Amino acid sequence: MRKYIVIGVCASLFLTALNSCKKFLDVVPDNVATIDNAFTMRTQAMKFLYTCYSFMPKQGQLGDDPAMVGGDELWEIPERGAYLDMAKGFQSKVGPLGDRWQPMYQGIRDCNIFLENIGKVPDMQPEEKTRWISEVKFLKAYYHFNLVRMYGPIPLIKTNLPISADVNEVKVFRDPVDSCFNYISTLLDEAAAGLPQTVISPATEAGRITQPIALSLKAKVLVTAASPLFNGNTDQSALKNPDGTQLFNTTYSQEKWNQAAIACKEAIDACSDVGMKLYVYNPSFQQFDVSDTIKTQLSINGAVTEKWNSEIIWANTQSNTDGLQRLISNWWDPRYLDGVITRGELSPPLKMAELFYSSNGVPINEDKTYDYTGRYNLRVSGEEDKLYVHKGYTTVGLHFDREPRFYADLGFDGAVYYGHGRYDDNDHMGLFYLESKFKQRNGKGKYGYNTVTGYNLKKLIHFQNVVNSQNDYSVVNYPYPIMRLSDLYLLYAEALNESEGPTEEVNKYVDLVRARAGLPKVAVAWSNFSTNPVKFQNKDGMRAIIRQERLIELAFESHRLWDLRRWKESATELNKQILGWDLSQTEPISYYRTTVVYNQSFGSKDYFWPIDENYIINNRNLVQNLGW
Repeated sequence: MRKYIVIGVCASLFLTALNSCKKFLDVVPDNVATIDNAFTMRTQAMKFLYTCYSFMPKQGQLGDDPAMVGGDELWEIPERGAYLDMAKGFQSKVGPLGDRWQPMYQGIRDCNIFLENIGKVPDMQPEEKTRWISEVKFLKAYYHFNLVRMYGPIPLIKTNLPISADVNEVKVFRDPVDSCFNYISTLLDEAAAGLPQTVISPATEAGRITQPIALSLKAKVLVTAASPLFNGNTDQSALKNPDGTQLFNTTYSQEKWNQAAIACKEAIDACSDVGMKLYVYNPSFQQFDVSDTIKTQLSINGAVTEKWNSEIIWANTQSNTDGLQRLISNWWDPRYLDGVITRGELSPPLKMAELFYSSNGVPINEDKTYDYTGRYNLRVSGEEDKLYVHKGYTTVGLHFDREPRFYADLGFDGAVYYGHGRYDDNDHMGLFYLESKFKQRNGKGKYGYNTVTGYNLKKLIHFQNVVNSQNDYSVVNYPYPIMRLSDLYLLYAEALNESEGPTEEVNKYVDLVRARAGLPKVAVAWSNFSTNPVKFQNKDGMRAIIRQERLIELAFESHRLWDLRRWKESATELNKQILGWDLSQTEPISYYRTTVVYNQSFGSKDYFWPIDENYIINNRNLVQNLGW
């Protein structure tokens, strides 16, 4: 019987190899006693393939996704969630919050076991073996990438060591970060070569890895490698192995951006070859005609919530959104809901409301036609606002004259919600809307669960979720997207701008995303409405435009935390106050006063997770991240 140990994963590894081996055996599918038995036939090997998939992080799940409430784009009631503790600055090297070190290395170990043994399976065709091997190489690369963007340089586990390995072989060093990215990229190239363009049977294979997925992940990996956190980061110059090996190359490399742009375009072409395109809502199945205003909102919303739509490159079938939607959905009708089966939790702070563009498609503090200084003044919704803000409702100027993504993504006091059993937008007064002041149906003091900022997360809720008289909430479930085409387009625009400057090609891919959101092209918007009309004509200005476009387009989808880190912008954004409205007030004049929810702090050490100190104690070759 062959036995293996996983390098650098469990603290106990460095104390006794026997226990480590037993832990490995415990995860063999169906309690198969040996590795050899796990690969005696196709059916058993397939179970092991699915075991390799099982370690995928569950994006969109509060207990498994630090990017949900571990940053600054969503806040919760104080009593909930370890990741909120991370956002509050309570990270520690003793049992780190959101730690993925052990599960990712467990996944890598099982991928290595699979790759070392799949050749033994007798009842498989070579083509199928090639596909399975390619899927597992992808997963191995993905798990390494998750570790790198969390911890920086990591030990690369290219193969498992046998139980007979010398103790010095087990006590591994961290590999330089450039070596990590190069290895991940090479694995993804190898995987892409053996993967199908599409799944053969969507009904049974949805979520399995394809060539466009592999190439898209490679694009993201190389953009990450080219970004300031990893490309010429002098702040990390002191991070070295005990033998003196420098773990960060502190010299900036333009070539990294060049290679990232090439990888992004290759991924875009692969997606195009299989017919992928930005999602646009098709209302043909609806009972009522839908206005262009609502169509645009549903196109924005549906790009995330319509399962396996034309824009989804990769979604995690292990991360469904039923629980998430119940958590963030509002309670609409006091005759039925009591604030238990839906809670209206997860609150975007005021900074997120101010992030979105004006209706002219430029930042509100740049729009020469937007009353930025008067944005907190009260205003009553009129006829032209009726599908965004309930007609006749009093709210603040900040909630008017904003881009469609603002209204598709955010709920606020007076915000209209299309759908949820009410689909006739001609009857605008009959559409659901929020009432968020103190003890109103969606306000503080009503049910015990409420927004903590005055804003609700609307984007991730499917518009066909329905409340009924049995006090039940029927949810249209969908797998949480990991990568969408708009994500890839904006990665390409970012890389190409850094590589070549603001070319027409750069503008093209940003404009494609903006067009679906109902916004004019970058050149048109900035030339006509911005106080800085030439901003898009230079690399620095276009970089700022692309970054804000990305933060808006992918808001609340587990991207912002990683983007702010790789851009080295977290120290700016996460040192700002978390602000909201005064939720204890009943009248608009007093409700719309800004209040401090929390004073965030973020230091240079927070760009990377600490490695659990137990691993450091048991392996003195494993150096801790700076500041921890």
